[in-house]
Amino acid sequence: MGFREVFVRHKIASGMVAPVIVGIAAIITIPLAMTTEPSTVDTEMTSSVTECHDMVTISVAGRGDTPVEGTTKMLLDPNGNPLPAALSDDYSSKWVDPVVNAPNGAVDPDSYAAVYVAYPANMASYEDAVVAGVANTETVMQEISAACPDTRFSIVGYSEGADVARRVAMNIGHQEAGQNGEYAIVDPDNVVGVVIFADAGRSAGDGPFVGSQDPYANPDGFGQKYQNGQTPIPGQGALPGTSGDFGALNGKIASFCSDGDLTCAAPENISLLQLAVNVGRQLNVDALERDGLTPATGQDVAVVLGDIAFKAFADIAANPNWMQSDETFLQVLLKVSDPAYVPGQSTTPTAADSVSLNQISPLAYLPQKIFKEIVGLIATNENTIPVVLSDPYNLTLGPEHTGHHFDYWRNADVSGGKPMTDAEYAAAWLTHLAQQAQAGEPVDTKAKPDEATLVAALETVTTTPTPTTTPTPTTTAAPTTTSATTTTSAAPTTQAAAEVATETTTPEATTPATTEPTTTEPATSAPETTVPETTTPETTTPETTTQQTTAESTTTTSAPATQ
Repeated sequence: MGFREVFVRHKIASGMVAPVIVGIAAIITIPLAMTTEPSTVDTEMTSSVTECHDMVTISVAGRGDTPVEGTTKMLLDPNGNPLPAALSDDYSSKWVDPVVNAPNGAVDPDSYAAVYVAYPANMASYEDAVVAGVANTETVMQEISAACPDTRFSIVGYSEGADVARRVAMNIGHQEAGQNGEYAIVDPDNVVGVVIFADAGRSAGDGPFVGSQDPYANPDGFGQKYQNGQTPIPGQGALPGTSGDFGALNGKIASFCSDGDLTCAAPENISLLQLAVNVGRQLNVDALERDGLTPATGQDVAVVLGDIAFKAFADIAANPNWMQSDETFLQVLLKVSDPAYVPGQSTTPTAADSVSLNQISPLAYLPQKIFKEIVGLIATNENTIPVVLSDPYNLTLGPEHTGHHFDYWRNADVSGGKPMTDAEYAAAWLTHLAQQAQAGEPVDTKAKPDEATLVAALETVTTTPTPTTTPTPTTTAAPTTTSATTTTSAAPTTQAAAEVATETTTPEATTPATTEPTTTEPATSAPETTVPETTTPETTTPETTTQQTTAESTTTTSAPATQ
């Protein structure tokens, strides 16, 4: 049962703040962990990190889209023990595959490989899942680097996996070498590129290429322009506590964000919603989404809220001058509700009046404090109501994958100076990096890919074989749809991306395959494309070709697929 249905059925009063906050948290945080249906293969394990490559892409997909030991061939360490990862040959992600597999065919077969990191990829506790993803990613990179010291790395993350990729990149970029000159994870010089789709840690005003010479044009070392002019995306990531630069990896980052995707483009001054997000990161949202408010899920909510309240009062008690300070109680709640909060490490609030701190009773400041609380509540929530009224769930997710969380595979705008989708641009960049790695060349900050390189990259990203998915029944109700199929067909993307590479040849273009049924007429359309024929199942294509064409499926539900 979805949150909206739960609230309607139980007629929760407006005074019951905690359940309402939980509902808003689900609306905002669920996009951070989008569900997809992963493919599975037999469990024989044959691939080892000792099989070295010039470059390896570490891929971290979104919610429910991860290899699982026991159903997927797992990568082995030098001693034959399974690692939390699988080669992209043994696991498919319909969203991430077209990017990470793009270099295949552009370099020698043994020169490049992509691996998918296995991690919980759920929202039994979003924060726990991401922390596990970071640990698993770093372990896999350490093992590969130890076995193959000359291997270069790129990192790609989407949705919940984007949060993992950001944190890993920040950890690598801010490492300090030990006395022996070695790094705890991997040498930052060996990480040549990081791609983040829907970056929840994005800072307000950031361009897509953080730390680059031109953060709106291209990452350092790749001469192909991303777009003409400077068109910053408004807002910031939904998890500002995870924001920051990338240290030694600045200039090697491509952080893509779509305007309207609230995971990375949430408006500022929505502090109540931000509080809800922080609460949601610590709840078992999977159980709440599946079961609604039950004694078990209610206890989970009560424990999380109680812990936050205890931390808030403890933080205030640790500052004897808090009544005289400018810090509001809402600011305290925001601070202590962040899972990264550590008691005793907070900054002491600035005193409003330093003359009589030790002479006047704190109660004397009560009227002034109440006034500040009211003003602060209004000032820090001026965009909260507009966001809520915009229906953030559908704005970001939307039925038939129409939400802005899926724009990255269909957002080319030739007339607007953006000839490639974000996914196509990332694929071309990774291909360029893989070619440099095969040639043993250092990353050239002035290098520009030739036309043949771009054509090859675009042909690879738009003609990636469609993965086979395993049917997974759904048990929840929310405003999205999905289906279970045995085979999916490739969907087209715009021809505009191909046109940027050559004026005479337009490669046949497809986007990552999807498995949801076409049940409504999409709201937007893209330039006409050619849809490849499939034999089974039968596909249908709207007369006006849309950004994303889907395959007819065997079943239809009105719920998001969950794992």
